[in-house]
Amino acid sequence: MISIRNIIILFLFTAALMLSGWSIFISNHNHDKKYFSHHDDEPDAYMENVSATIFNKAGTLSLKVTTPKLVHYVLNDTTYVLKPDVTIYRNSPKPWYINSDFAKSTGGSTQILFWEHVLIHHPADTQNPITTMETATLTVYPDKEIAATDQPVIIQQPDTIVHAIGMLANMNDGTVKLLSKAQGEYVPGTHQAN
Repeated sequence: MISIRNIIILFLFTAALMLSGWSIFISNHNHDKKYFSHHDDEPDAYMENVSATIFNKAGTLSLKVTTPKLVHYVLNDTTYVLKPDVTIYRNSPKPWYINSDFAKSTGGSTQILFWEHVLIHHPADTQNPITTMETATLTVYPDKEIAATDQPVIIQQPDTIVHAIGMLANMNDGTVKLLSKAQGEYVPGTHQAN
């Protein structure tokens, strides 16, 4: 017959074994969760040497992005891009080209902020002369087809250089509205080539 002492020992041994197994399970579960779950403030993806082509809902070419590195975060669907080289296609016969040291896209590609050494270039087309703009920051709204900055901007077109504070560019029709302190100068030979 089994004594009460042996039953208590068997019960304690079984309880210890179950607690030990539960502890190992919880430990492994938390370990996996640490490495496979993503917090909003941690990157969930990164890519190097990227060349991406983006089409709009109608299937028309919208954007082309080339970068040595990008990092994506879940929070606000935000992507940070190093040294972006962006081509924006619109109804204009020629696309717009934007380069900078850094960029951040939020909400997918509904808003793109470029900063540090921002250079915007639009080759001459049937309606607009060749245009180059330089500024410290630029916000582009691809769906609205506009680009804007409140920073100082230098705009170069054939034989003309304009300095201003802030600008709003319609990337579809090529018009540029200067916001304040615009000063232009005639400089023969500026932008002779496309």
